[in-house]
Amino acid sequence: MNKPLLIVVTGRPASGKSTLSEILAREINFPLISRDTLKAGYINTIGAEHAQLDDFAAMHIYDTFFEVIGSLISKKIPVIVEAAFQNHLWQPLLLPLQDVADIRIVICDITPDLAKARFADRRLNDPTRDRFHGDNLLVEKGGIHTDTFEHLNMDVPILKVDTTGRYSPDIQQILGFINKRD
Repeated sequence: MNKPLLIVVTGRPASGKSTLSEILAREINFPLISRDTLKAGYINTIGAEHAQLDDFAAMHIYDTFFEVIGSLISKKIPVIVEAAFQNHLWQPLLLPLQDVADIRIVICDITPDLAKARFADRRLNDPTRDRFHGDNLLVEKGGIHTDTFEHLNMDVPILKVDTTGRYSPDIQQILGFINKRD
């Protein structure tokens, strides 16, 4: 029996993960779970801002993210998940899912300089962004760490997608990668 697909869309901050994962979810009719969207929902519920969240809240959001993924996968529902999955933090949480899901990783790949420029543009053009993501606090603490970002490295199929402009490979090729069964 086929395992459900778990499509992990990742990349450094401001690399286009949300945009690409939304396109893919529409194209293949998979649910999309975004860690940032879960965090925004939590912030809305408790009536706080990102800067007010403590370590407990961060762990609560991570735990919830993986509970939702695990629940969908256990029900044989494929899912696209999107977050800035850094290898050292996220790989230990994703590894156990290999037993129950057919994992594919799609890495949104841009240069650190372009990521910084997109991040700055996003801060200027989205007045609600700081409430949910704490971008101003990140800048005050030294930046978004685009230079030190460590992509996921797992023994699963991985596709790097240049998201500088038009997607390369293009959407159809990305879908072919996702749908290819061994």
